[in-house]
Amino acid sequence: QVPLVESGGGLVQAGGSLRLSCAAFGRTLSGYAMGWFRQAPGKEREFVAAVPPTDWIHNTIYAASVKGRFTMSRDNAKNMVYLQMSSLKSEDTAVYYCAAATQAGVSASKSAYNYWGQGTQVTVSS
Repeated sequence: QVPLVESGGGLVQAGGSLRLSCAAFGRTLSGYAMGWFRQAPGKEREFVAAVPPTDWIHNTIYAASVKGRFTMSRDNAKNMVYLQMSSLKSEDTAVYYCAAATQAGVSASKSAYNYWGQGTQVTVSS
């Protein structure tokens, strides 16, 4: 098991910024690919961003809808993963989930991820 806990969600005006954090307690994240997903009411959970276990700076992938506005990063020494969100839009409103995958590569597929956090709510007001 990899217990993941997200934080940093909240209410923000359109055009604003938020930084989400994901912490792992009792386990190191260094060997896992990590992803952020989100789920809006009545919609399927969708991919946001993902980083591989290593060499992540040049191999981070993003959904087209957030590319250029969101930045995902990781700090393996602190067992933390982050999602910096800027230029937020009302359509970014969702519960955001952190996930960990044991596979070596980075993936946008939900099925590739073995462990999930409970989520943190992000609400963007227009």
